[in-house]
Amino acid sequence: MLLYDSKQGKEPFAVFTGDTLFNLDVGRPDLSGTGTEQEQAGALYRSLFEKLVPLGDRVELYPCHGAGSSCGKSIGDRRHSTIGNERLFNEALQERSEAEFIQWLLADMPEAPTHYFRLKKVNAKGAPVKGCLPTVQPLSPEEVRGMMPDENTILIDTRSILAFGGGHIPGAVNIALRPAFPNWVGWMVDPEKRIVLVVDSERDLPLVTAQLFRLGYDNLVGYLHEGMQSWQNAGLPLAHLDEWTVRDLDAHKEDAHLTVLDVRSDGEYESGAVPGAKHIFTPHLEEHLDELDKNQAIATYCGSGYRASIAASLLQKHGFERVINIPGSWKAWQAANLPVQRSAN
Repeated sequence: MLLYDSKQGKEPFAVFTGDTLFNLDVGRPDLSGTGTEQEQAGALYRSLFEKLVPLGDRVELYPCHGAGSSCGKSIGDRRHSTIGNERLFNEALQERSEAEFIQWLLADMPEAPTHYFRLKKVNAKGAPVKGCLPTVQPLSPEEVRGMMPDENTILIDTRSILAFGGGHIPGAVNIALRPAFPNWVGWMVDPEKRIVLVVDSERDLPLVTAQLFRLGYDNLVGYLHEGMQSWQNAGLPLAHLDEWTVRDLDAHKEDAHLTVLDVRSDGEYESGAVPGAKHIFTPHLEEHLDELDKNQAIATYCGSGYRASIAASLLQKHGFERVINIPGSWKAWQAANLPVQRSAN
């Protein structure tokens, strides 16, 4: 969609690009799950070079997704850009033939989140009309504790990874309320489960509720009233998650009783990893728990610590007693110029 300003002549000054062109990235043609990736990639090429680029470098760009979304390979963190900026810095807009573009785009495509295919079916069929956002009920610490043994209930703690590490409800899964929150809820949480929330502030509830509602998570049982303060004041059990700096990890990485677990995607792991690290991508962790030794300490790391905290909380939930998260993770490891293991591939 083009935007015009009558005071600036008849040429557009901005464009909404939807799922087509992002900051430093373009849309993915593989998310429909219908085997039309080649055809969709060709259509994307023509949209980019026959419609968007000819608009001119000065035209402002407003995409529908930003950093953290899986609708691109690796979307940049700017929420708007210009055609000119993308022509300079976006690898997708470098000069290529259509055939070369298709080959480049489809190479090393990251795994599609599982909830995308579910949502496409829902959108095609038509989602049930709810009328408004649900009202999430406050729950006492005793009510929350009583729900925890139910296998059909999941407790999502949306606080920061550092706050979660400092103290949390045993069995909670940490998916912090950041831009990537809806994507990782979609990856990790069965939509049939009953959801109980822990939030840092009740002001966060409308945003959390709206994001879950848009993903089709309608079974929101409630939230812990007055947060972790009410839990601790009730004298109920607290779990903790050890947290190491990357230098702590480097000092211990060769310990015989420690497993270093890289929970990034395949492509991230293959581009460089902590020497000796075992690799299991976060969404597949629960499928591969039998590959991990509960008698060992496990240190989880990812790109920044966000996914590592999800993974660490899942390990605790499944009975792993000594779990360590690495805040900063790979970003901090590189900043500290620590040794890197390159893939043989």
